[in-house]
Order: sequence, then structure tokens, then C-alpha cells
Amino acid sequence: MPVPARDEVVVKVAAAGVNYIDIYRREGKYPVVLPGVPGAEASGTVAAIGADVTTVAVGDRVAFPDNTGSYAEYVIAPARLCLPVPAEMDDLTAAAIPMQAMTAHYLVDGAFHLNAGDTCLIHAGAGGVGLVLTQMAKSRGATVITTVSSPDKARLSREAGADHVLDYTDFATRVRELTDGTGVDVVYDGVGRTTFDGSLASLKRRGTLVSFGSASGAVEPFDISRLVRGGSLVVTRPSLFDFVVDPIERAWRWNTVCDDVLSGRVSVRVDGRYPLADAHRAHEDLAARKTTGKLLLIP
Repeated sequence: MPVPARDEVVVKVAAAGVNYIDIYRREGKYPVVLPGVPGAEASGTVAAIGADVTTVAVGDRVAFPDNTGSYAEYVIAPARLCLPVPAEMDDLTAAAIPMQAMTAHYLVDGAFHLNAGDTCLIHAGAGGVGLVLTQMAKSRGATVITTVSSPDKARLSREAGADHVLDYTDFATRVRELTDGTGVDVVYDGVGRTTFDGSLASLKRRGTLVSFGSASGAVEPFDISRLVRGGSLVVTRPSLFDFVVDPIERAWRWNTVCDDVLSGRVSVRVDGRYPLADAHRAHEDLAARKTTGKLLLIP
């Protein structure tokens, strides 16, 4: 059993989320302290607290998107990272929403402020972030175009509310056709290398490319003057962690996401539940883009 420091808690993990950042860290793309246990996201019940902890009590149900070592039966977490799970929310939902739903939230209200009447392109529209992001974008009155890789994924994207669903073949040309040649206000691109050029080509004058992931590989260096030639475009590469570092903002985003889920405005799809011992298979399936929605590990 881990022993908490004065400002830490021990959480008995109910479920751990599997995310691309776990793969990036395993592959060495992001720095990690070794030896270490993978995983950043989980939900569970507080089993022990440090001497100085006053914000969390033993027995509280908590979740977090940004801890370390969540692929475990018990995990240490700083008390400041623990988000309170509403009593009406089950453990699997609580594990499924911290990373992906809070990411979707900062994408529509942070990295870019999506307004009614805007048009957005969302890559990987049937992925965990894509499905939630589509619902949040529609709730704000935006027109949503998505890209997907199969007919089954197209169906899921439409069910989430997408107005237009495309495959990846020459998607920029088709986006132009759908927008009468204008282009979209914003592209949300979690795919990376293989979609970057097309994403830039899909933007309207002064449009914004939010590049928030690299499922197909890292975006290659590019000539910044391309942004001028494209019409004074903006490219940003944000991370969730910079949008939840402030405690007030963190609580606001979490409470908003929980309200959206509990009210039914946003539904979360858990596509795969893997035993903890099969974490390698969850990584393989996610990296191969075989999955939709959220993947969870169950200790």
C-alpha cells in the first residue's frame, strides 16, 4: 500500500482512463520519471489522507485527469488534484470524463471561443474527444463537420449531432464545398501529421487551427509564412493541463462538464473495458484507431 505525504491522499482506483498521452509517455515523446507507473486519469474512493489534508476525507469519491500512476489498484494523488465526483454519477462515467470531456470544454471555451453561427471541423469525430466535442459544439449553436475513418464511425458521429460527416479523402476540398468556398472558423485537430496541411487548407480567412494531439505522428516543422498566404491564419498547440492549473478555473470546468453529463446535454460513450493486466492491448487498440469513445482499465 502506498503511504501519502502530508498533502497527499491514497485513492482506491475504480477505473483508469486510457489516453493518447499515456502512449506518448510510454514511447518517450513526453518526459517521465523512471521507474514509473503509466496513467494520468482515474476515478475512485479515498482510502487514506495525509496529515495536512483538509479538502478531502476518507470515503470521498474523487477523479482526476492529470495525476501519475493511475494504472494501479491504489494510487497516490496530491489532494489539490482531486475533483469531487457527484453522488449521482457512477464510477465508470467519473473515470471517462476528466481528460476527454474537460479537453472538449477547453477547446470550445478556452483555446478557441466557439460561438453560435460558427462552423468547425473536428477530426476523429467518433473518438472519445470527438464525440463529446461535437455535442458541446452543437450545444453552442455551431455547425459541425467531422472526419471519420469508417461507416460505423460515421454513424456514431451523426448520432452525436454532426451536421456533415466526411472521410479523410481530400477533406479540405469537401469542406470548401460545404462552406461555399469560405472555409471553417476553426479546425480541431487531434490527429496531427497526416491532417495538418488539409486542416490549414480548410480554414477561412483569419481562421484558427487548434492542434491538440498527434495520433498520426507529430506535425512537421513548417514555414510560418504559410499562415499569411492562407489569410492571416492562427495555429495554436494547447494542452488541457494549462487550462486546469488555476484552482478556480479547474473547478469551473469540472463542474460544468459534470452538469452537462448529468443533465443529458452530453453523453459519454465507454467503448472498451479492459482488465488492468491488459493495458498493453488497450494501448494497441487505441493506437491502431480501432476504437470509438472511451477506453477504461478496471483493476
